[in-house]
Amino acid sequence: MALTNEKSAIKATYFSIFGNVLLAAIKLISGFLGNSYALIADGIESTADIFSSFFVLLGFKYAQRPPDENHPFGHSRIEPLITFLVVAFLVTSATVIAYESIINIQTPHKVPEAWTLIVLAVIIIWKEGSYRYVSKKAKAIKSSSLKADAWHHRSDAITSVTAFIGISIALYFGKGYETADDWAALFASAFILYNAYLIFRPALGEIMDEHLYDDLIGDIREISITVNGIKGTEKCFVRKAGMNYLVELHAIVNGKLTVEEGHFLAHKLQDKIQNELPEIAHITIHIEPDEKE
Repeated sequence: MALTNEKSAIKATYFSIFGNVLLAAIKLISGFLGNSYALIADGIESTADIFSSFFVLLGFKYAQRPPDENHPFGHSRIEPLITFLVVAFLVTSATVIAYESIINIQTPHKVPEAWTLIVLAVIIIWKEGSYRYVSKKAKAIKSSSLKADAWHHRSDAITSVTAFIGISIALYFGKGYETADDWAALFASAFILYNAYLIFRPALGEIMDEHLYDDLIGDIREISITVNGIKGTEKCFVRKAGMNYLVELHAIVNGKLTVEEGHFLAHKLQDKIQNELPEIAHITIHIEPDEKE
């Protein structure tokens, strides 16, 4: 299951890299030829996206390494660290776009060419489709760094939408509105910063082992009481490591069981949970005696 998830994530990341290389070239060339600073800013963001997707790819490949003496739980914790790096690229892109937009607002320039709207319309459709594809993969495999990569596509689509609106205003109203696409790019940079925070927050929670997985804990408790001999559950702690989960569960059993019987029951419960919830890579079960007996 984990291996399949990682392969799926790597495939989605290759899709992001190749798509961003193509679109960055189209945006930058169209921006320079079509006098659109918003398109140039959009191209700068796509260029940053190439590097961030490349780091996501490296992270997934590193996470595939099996557990070793120094990393008994594997290498999946690299993923939220990669997410922080991707967020840094988002913040950098937004800052560059905002800076360039402010400079261009103060610099007289021509109205963008009308054909740039066609280029932007195609880009918007492509990037929104890319967001939906990568986001679906990220949700299926519960990957924070792939979710961040998906949001790169969405933020790219948003900057393209604002550029489309800005250029349309500049073309429709004419002289005096040449900077409309620059204001649009400035607005987009603020939205990108906001989404960078939305991506950063859950990754920080993952690193800090925050209590974030009530749904999974509920599933674990429901599965546990279906195992013959398990009378209930007490404490249940869940930590996320990349696309996998690490669980500590306290299971309640008959207090008169022998150590051997309790040991057997714990393994039976562990197998049951991991068979039904394969995203759980490691589970530690602590046996508690039923105080009612």
